[in-house]
Amino acid sequence: MQALSQTIHDYCPSNRHLAGLMVVFIGSLFCLWLDVSLDTWTDGRIVGLSSLTLAILLGMILGNTAYPTFAHRLDMGVSFAKGQILRLAIMFYGFKLTLTQVSSVGMPAIMTDALVLTSTFLLTYWLGTKWLKVDKQTTLLIGSGASICGAAAVIAAEPVIKAEAHKVTIAVATVVVFGTVAMLLYPFLYHLGWLQPWLNAQQYGIYTGSTIHEVAQVVVAGNAINADVGNTAVVTKMIRVMMLAPFLLVLSFALTTDSGDEGNKPSIMTRMQQVKVPWFAFIFIAIVLLHTWVPMTQSFERSMVMLDDVLLTMAMFALGLTTHLSAIKQAGIKPLILGAIMFAWLIIGGGLINIGISSI
Repeated sequence: MQALSQTIHDYCPSNRHLAGLMVVFIGSLFCLWLDVSLDTWTDGRIVGLSSLTLAILLGMILGNTAYPTFAHRLDMGVSFAKGQILRLAIMFYGFKLTLTQVSSVGMPAIMTDALVLTSTFLLTYWLGTKWLKVDKQTTLLIGSGASICGAAAVIAAEPVIKAEAHKVTIAVATVVVFGTVAMLLYPFLYHLGWLQPWLNAQQYGIYTGSTIHEVAQVVVAGNAINADVGNTAVVTKMIRVMMLAPFLLVLSFALTTDSGDEGNKPSIMTRMQQVKVPWFAFIFIAIVLLHTWVPMTQSFERSMVMLDDVLLTMAMFALGLTTHLSAIKQAGIKPLILGAIMFAWLIIGGGLINIGISSI
């Protein structure tokens, strides 16, 4: 009971947080407005550019110019946005998903998502740490984003990995850049006729949803063919997103070590006792179940989705404010090379997985 009371207290901002939270909130609202406005001004020609991308870019610009002058007054609220608000955003992400969506595409999509997720993450980890010698935190973050749901997965994994802000930004940048390229490339390849010998329209939708990074990018790539393909792609992507919670639990278990065991590999029971359970991921699952089984009005669902968009954008804006370009420059070209290799793997390796599953 005392632990629960402390947790609730931790999620209640104090007067010391208000100034920083106000700046982050205003910045997030501006990015949400700009995202919609850019679409209107360009008649939809700027596609796949989300408020999350705008938030981290604007946050980085301010974080490397004006923000340091006021950091001593705003830092507590900005840190609150990167921590507690981020976790709340992951929880409320459940209002965008239902188990009904899973049943609508069937077992092939579930199997494909699971294989793509597992192979992509493990390959990223091996290439990053063993071959390219990228630091472990950055590698894990890039692997999380590439294998599940882009920027949202990166920032969801950050509390488990305990990564530094600039490493989170690097990982977000790789999934945004290569996800955007994939969003434009997949429909181009389909219309050229290069994919039809291997995948029909329905299978192309599963391929798109199981291998493109961001949800917004999947929407664009799927609907570039037709609405039915778009629906299949999005549902497949949503199944992949639902795998985020068990992924975080497994990741926490994998990162657990026993420092007092004199270098020996700890037992399974010892590691289980040390796992830092990402409890916010289980609340995310609970909200998905509630969203599936409990009747909700459309206005309530829209409000929850809008709230989640604001919370996610606030977390990304706060991340940008605390990211220094010098730290990114110090990381070098290797994380970008790793992101490029995984982009190629998702296209080719993910395609082979899709073809294999569809032939069963």
